[in-house]
Amino acid sequence: MEAGLHDGATWRISPTPFLLTSADLSAIQSLGQHLLRFTHALNRLYYESVRGAQPTWVADYLDQGKPPDLIAYARMNRFRTALPGVIRPDLILTEDGFMISELDSVPGGIGLTGCMGQAYTDLGWPIIGGRDGMVAGFARMIRSLHESREGAHSPVASAEQRVPAPLPNPPQPSAARLAIVVSEESKDYRSEMLWLAARLREAGLPAQTVSPDDVIFTEEALFLAGSTPLTALYRFFELFDLKNIPKSELIMYAVKKGHLALTPPMKPWLEEKMAFALVHHPALEPFWTHELGADTFELLHRLMPKTWILDPRPVPPHAVIPGLTVDGHSVSDWKVLASLGQKGRRFVIKPSGFSELAWGSRGVSVGHDLPQTEWAAALEAALASFHQVPRILQEFRKGRHVAVSYHDPVTDEIVPMPGRVRLSPYYFIAGEVGTEGASAGPPSAKSVELAGILATVCPLDKKLIHGMTEAVMAPCTLA
Repeated sequence: MEAGLHDGATWRISPTPFLLTSADLSAIQSLGQHLLRFTHALNRLYYESVRGAQPTWVADYLDQGKPPDLIAYARMNRFRTALPGVIRPDLILTEDGFMISELDSVPGGIGLTGCMGQAYTDLGWPIIGGRDGMVAGFARMIRSLHESREGAHSPVASAEQRVPAPLPNPPQPSAARLAIVVSEESKDYRSEMLWLAARLREAGLPAQTVSPDDVIFTEEALFLAGSTPLTALYRFFELFDLKNIPKSELIMYAVKKGHLALTPPMKPWLEEKMAFALVHHPALEPFWTHELGADTFELLHRLMPKTWILDPRPVPPHAVIPGLTVDGHSVSDWKVLASLGQKGRRFVIKPSGFSELAWGSRGVSVGHDLPQTEWAAALEAALASFHQVPRILQEFRKGRHVAVSYHDPVTDEIVPMPGRVRLSPYYFIAGEVGTEGASAGPPSAKSVELAGILATVCPLDKKLIHGMTEAVMAPCTLA
């Protein structure tokens, strides 16, 4: 392992990459296009719900707990087609293949996966995505955003003006200039984003990782100290944290005026875990089948665990909670779940989004891992928080056992460890990519590139898989 790789690491390092079977890798490679279709369809579902073409309760749910000014901003027509430039699902390997535990539109690990990919490749391992796949994919995505913005804000000529005319000095498109803005809330990821910006500069893309305070605003553009105007901004901060972001209003104003492209877009409905509940809602099946196609809908319906929005409002006497059963019987009252025995409460409660508890496995309650009284209290608290921070109930799917090893820096030994794994593939979107301030084509007009996969393996006694100190983290290769 390269010198210094342990420096500052808060996880365990494997002497080898995580090995994937050819079947698992093939499934992950094909998944990106399906997830892009889903993101595109979810965005459309929201807008159609707002105008009443789809059930209005969809937008009501997705807007729950969000500030009205953010909703109004996100709904602006100029941002209508904006989608994230990075899609990262969290995949849990189970005995029946893998399942998608959630989607992350503001994912950490980009720099980490890129750095580890370079280190393991230099040791001779053929890492999925290649040595520089993460950096190249991110750069391609940003340049695509920049080009989309340039085209979106070019003057539209009349039919007469479109007649070609000789230009002695035709204008050249300006180069992309990127700021990766990392908030104080996300400071744990600053070092990996500093690494990413340095590699982007080496690849020819001017980029800086900065805090919000470093951004300078004028009526014409956003700048960094001593730099030319920025053309793109990568948002590495959560929307719930906007009130704590210095100059966030100025950034939003600059994007609204077309001074720069922003990704991920400031669309809270694209960052909600309750989207999985919408996939499983029978009233929306015709929409999903039409928008996704039967094959993609069937695949995502199978890979996304059954999910329900914990809405405390009474269910009408003639209705039941769709798809939720206990001992084979339909459920019409959440309180039935409170008294379930340990085997019956194989569910997870999660904050849906727009909360400091909605990332890093914070605020997650695993039903069968809690005493019955604590489970009942967690369910009651989740229902009570609906109006401020909606929670979801999700079926628990157990990960299969895998075997890894890690280097113990104290004893300088290689230690074997059985565990369960979360795979985090990073898909970068290019082509006609939608940005805040630029138009976008349909998913078929975009390319989806799998640039790398990060494996996080946690010990068997851990019910939740995340980047804890006991976790082994490594890039992936083909077995």
